Amino acid sequence: MHVGPRYARQMSTSRRRVLKVAAGGGVAMPFRNAFAQGSATPTAGEDVPITGEPIPELAAFDDLMRQAMATWGIPGGQLAIAREDRLVLNRGYGFASVEDGEPVTPEALFRIASSSKPITAVAILKLIDENQLSLDMPVFPLLAYDLPADAPYDERLDRITIEHLLVHAGGWNSEESFDPQYLPWPLYASHTLGEDNPAEAETIVRFMLTQSLDFDPGTQSAYSNFGFNVLGRVIEKVSGQTYEDFVIERVLAPAGITSMAIGGTTLEERMPGEVRYYSPEGLERRPGVYPESGFVPVGYGSFYLRSLDAHGGWIASAADLVRFTLAIDGTKGEALLAPETVTAMETTPRPPAAAAGVGNVEESLGLGWNSVQGDNGYEWSHAGALEGSNCSWIIRKSDGTTLAFVFNTLPMDFGGFFGELLPSLHELLDTTTEWPGTDLFA
Repeated sequence: MHVGPRYARQMSTSRRRVLKVAAGGGVAMPFRNAFAQGSATPTAGEDVPITGEPIPELAAFDDLMRQAMATWGIPGGQLAIAREDRLVLNRGYGFASVEDGEPVTPEALFRIASSSKPITAVAILKLIDENQLSLDMPVFPLLAYDLPADAPYDERLDRITIEHLLVHAGGWNSEESFDPQYLPWPLYASHTLGEDNPAEAETIVRFMLTQSLDFDPGTQSAYSNFGFNVLGRVIEKVSGQTYEDFVIERVLAPAGITSMAIGGTTLEERMPGEVRYYSPEGLERRPGVYPESGFVPVGYGSFYLRSLDAHGGWIASAADLVRFTLAIDGTKGEALLAPETVTAMETTPRPPAAAAGVGNVEESLGLGWNSVQGDNGYEWSHAGALEGSNCSWIIRKSDGTTLAFVFNTLPMDFGGFFGELLPSLHELLDTTTEWPGTDLFA
């Protein structure tokens, strides 16, 4: 998960890795006015709309979502849950556009931020299944980018492999240096290489070839947005397609997903069916990525979403994320990956953490996903967050139950927010004994 250049953090999703909160009642609470968006913002006590088919057996999830949104001042969100291969809950909560009074529907699209990383990981693993890549393949000799004249070059770059990138062990530690995906570094990249501004994803990668690594590849792990940018460029090099086109054609379409796309940067670039994003009160405007854009809302122009494509650029519904997750091993439809590849995805260990902070735990597993061994197998999860914009979470429990949520803001105290909501959702998933026979996929 990434929430902007000030907070290079990965949010862990296991019950053992998030804060425990006292169990509370599932009482719906009024919407709290926490947004500085003008007179269209709902006032305290205003009813929050809920769309989608109500499922009485799962009403506690509705209550929890409404309570979380009220407590944390969130305008809109979605929740989708699958049991086995059936979509048993798919609901929208609150407002897709506060200004227009437009409710969130189950089909609405949200930025998913770093929940994009498992999608990129599956695309890479699909190419490995097809013998076009291997986990031990060095990345930068494959890409073969030209360096600027007289540019410095860290020879350790040639040792970085596909696996290193998938386990955040490429050698970059934004806690020690910087995250090149966010200003001012993309501006430096464009200026140094003589490219257009804002910098495209490849421009950022080429610029980073002139920078020294923070540690030897493969010896440590530190959550890296940039490493997944590089994986996106590998997909383009090997497939001959754009990253977005390859993922849509080879990963999403086979999973039955037709609505996902790489999102736009500004409000004017909002796509059909996409919600609006809201900065929490007190988050000051920042310089924009587009030339002469001045100071902009953090979620609308302070980062260039297309250059975040492979690590944080997708828009999707919660149901899209569930459908994607179920397709990986063929729980629903034809499997995206071979069984042995799924096993590698969930069991590959990561090197010891190089960085402090939530998520950079001493021992962890997973290629692209955060994987935890449970009683019935492995639990996969990933969170996503963009400062001033949105947040998301996907989890597939070890019994196969899968859940995803998306929201159209990120609370200022995002650690407290995730630390409250995730354990509560874990508890509801673990204690729900009566699951409906509904299949909303149908």
